[in-house]
Amino acid sequence: MSKARRRTRRGESARWTTLPEDELLEIPLKELKVRLEGTWLADCLKTLNNELRKRGLLVKVHSWLSDEWFSPPETPGIAIPFYLAHPRLKRLERKMMFEVEGGTRRECMQLLRHEAGHVIEYAFGLHKRKRFQRLFGRASEPYPDHYRPDPSSKKHVQHLRRWYAQCHPDEDFAETFAVWLTPRSGWKKRYAQWPRALEKLEYIDEVMTEIAGAKPLEQNRSEIDPISKLKGTLGDHYAAKRKRYAIETPTVFDRELRKMFPEDPRKMNAPQASSIIRKNRARIIRAVAKGTGEFPLALNAAIDDMITRCKALKLRSPRAEQTVRAEITAMLSSKAIHSHYLTTRRHWFAV
Repeated sequence: MSKARRRTRRGESARWTTLPEDELLEIPLKELKVRLEGTWLADCLKTLNNELRKRGLLVKVHSWLSDEWFSPPETPGIAIPFYLAHPRLKRLERKMMFEVEGGTRRECMQLLRHEAGHVIEYAFGLHKRKRFQRLFGRASEPYPDHYRPDPSSKKHVQHLRRWYAQCHPDEDFAETFAVWLTPRSGWKKRYAQWPRALEKLEYIDEVMTEIAGAKPLEQNRSEIDPISKLKGTLGDHYAAKRKRYAIETPTVFDRELRKMFPEDPRKMNAPQASSIIRKNRARIIRAVAKGTGEFPLALNAAIDDMITRCKALKLRSPRAEQTVRAEITAMLSSKAIHSHYLTTRRHWFAV
């Protein structure tokens, strides 16, 4: 690429990096001009390919920027969400979704190893094997819009958050492959008491040994839905994404809140409970999301409900802020875990 071309690209990027948020949201995705080359993401991809090569798997994964993480069956490639390619976009993602999926090197490698599982599965046609179908299920099963995990299950490995292996046979395989591929994962010891999950890991270990050095099936090295062809604006993108992941959360907290902040005429000058919750919002959300796998966006909605009800009930708290934060975290965690077992679709995870 010529220096003139590089300057042009930098200039195109610079125009939107300093825009106010409302103007930034009006920018079409294809005009962001962000790229994978030369970024930390390219280094992560190089690490992934080195890990595959060390295992004798002759598949070189290619990547491109798109609107989300995915790996299409027709090409040995992985789409990486555009927001990871620029700090300003990462900040926007965090503000809109309350998290940046894959935003650290560790998380990015976890996701890349997962997506590599899809690449390997289809590059070698593993989903057509009878034992694959017996252990994981049929890849042809319809993909759900939502799934209801069982957090206590020992039939599936736990790699990504939200018990993602439970949503579809393809994801079960990809998650199991990722655990197997991760250096020093210690999967034999970690899953020794999980017979079904261990059987899947041992199967992958056997199959990967079998196909080591083998040539994969013929596939086109194409890019599906690259960011350069996505016409919608950032605003359109986040409106759809927030609608998809903002799963309804419980709105009736009155009983728990009254018990936590009992009325006491002698302590009417104590801090408002709503203020304490608002002040600790971010720490509570991070703690509950980490412990339960719940979407931060849904947790934020629940916190909003709590604040609203505390105001309406005029609740006050004379206790230490740390104690209140711990109790709110425990209460919200309990509700999140309980909701995973319910049958109503509103408590399911979006895929």
